Amino acid sequence: ILSLIISPNNIQYGAPRADTVLDREGFANGYSYSKYQPLWVAYRLTDHNVTNKVCSRDIDTFKTDKFNNHKSAEPSDYTRSGYDRGHIAPAGDMAWSTNAMRNAYFMSNMSPQVPQFNRGIWKDIEAKVRDFAIQEGSIYVYSGPIFTTNNCRTVIGKTCSIEVPEAYYKVLLSEKEPRTMIGFILKNEASTNDLITFVTTVDEVEKRTGLDFFNTLPDDVESVLESTVITNRWF
Repeated sequence: ILSLIISPNNIQYGAPRADTVLDREGFANGYSYSKYQPLWVAYRLTDHNVTNKVCSRDIDTFKTDKFNNHKSAEPSDYTRSGYDRGHIAPAGDMAWSTNAMRNAYFMSNMSPQVPQFNRGIWKDIEAKVRDFAIQEGSIYVYSGPIFTTNNCRTVIGKTCSIEVPEAYYKVLLSEKEPRTMIGFILKNEASTNDLITFVTTVDEVEKRTGLDFFNTLPDDVESVLESTVITNRWF
């Protein structure tokens, strides 16, 4: 893993595998050079972050990112592809800081999402995560794509090959005692299902992604929290 200015706040619970970690104000990005998108993003979201907005989402536009002699996809790689530029670290979670909001619009934070997914159920779960932050006071978030394991891959892009994920995940830790975790896996497709139907354990998300979340926690604590979901604590 290469890294840029690691902040203990963004990755205090660990940085899963990635080709590089882009750690900036707002969130850390575990980026994949070959897939041209994050494998994960990580950040803390507090009730104060959510309720004290200092900027709006229209302060910036999508822009190419350059780092470690590499660059992200171009905005044009998504044009007429049939897929949206889907934020992995949501712009709505970054409204507490102008710089954090601008960082959310780097193309290194984008992943190809089915439009009805991005503007529907994915938007809904982003809003629900903000509700959880208000409810719990402070939560820690990992989010990212899940790629197909068969050979039927879909790729878009004119300047690079961006793999289209088959699903996306979110993993949350409430920092309010007693601490608890919850995971979500959502297929990259339109859905009108209730968000609770996408709930799963963190263990299952790790199995599907091959990533190790919360690896700085003591093993015994991590094992219990990642294998258990107390649904009525969250919903």
